[in-house]
Amino acid sequence: MKTKLFLLAFTLILISLQSKAQDFITRTGHITFVSSTPMETIEGNNYSVSSILNTKTGELIFSLLNKSFQFKQALMEEHFNEKYMESDKYPKATFKGKIKDISKVNFSKDGIYQVEVEGELSMHGVTKTVTEPGTIEVKGGEIIAKANFNVVPEDYKIEIPALVREKIAKIIPIKVDMDYKPKK
Repeated sequence: MKTKLFLLAFTLILISLQSKAQDFITRTGHITFVSSTPMETIEGNNYSVSSILNTKTGELIFSLLNKSFQFKQALMEEHFNEKYMESDKYPKATFKGKIKDISKVNFSKDGIYQVEVEGELSMHGVTKTVTEPGTIEVKGGEIIAKANFNVVPEDYKIEIPALVREKIAKIIPIKVDMDYKPKK
């Protein structure tokens, strides 16, 4: 009887350790966007993106504060937060989804794997379903995830005043770069 209880307890501990080992996390992810027109180039960088990745299910969550974007000029940052993203009203942008083809990734073998991510991107009070390609690099027990995709500001009800409309790109490329470590 004691042996069975010990085996049951040991099995439960092993299962809980395995489930934690499936989660990888970062709080220092990097997202960049560049709005480039003949009149002006605006680049925003956010190095405080939080994300968690479950390597078994492929579930993926990103969260960032809009006010964490940094710009070369303070006026660009002010306009981004006050006029476009309305960061006091909509402080965060999030993504919740999953790597559709997680079985393609061998997390026990170093390499670069092409994947497709699908989920809900929410910003400025609007949520849209997105499907985008990306890469997962497994390197020495860590995971590096990268993706490039485009956002159309008007799809997220981000209004660009007529006075500066020619200075803001109609389609904004977004670059995602995450370095995940095992969750402890």
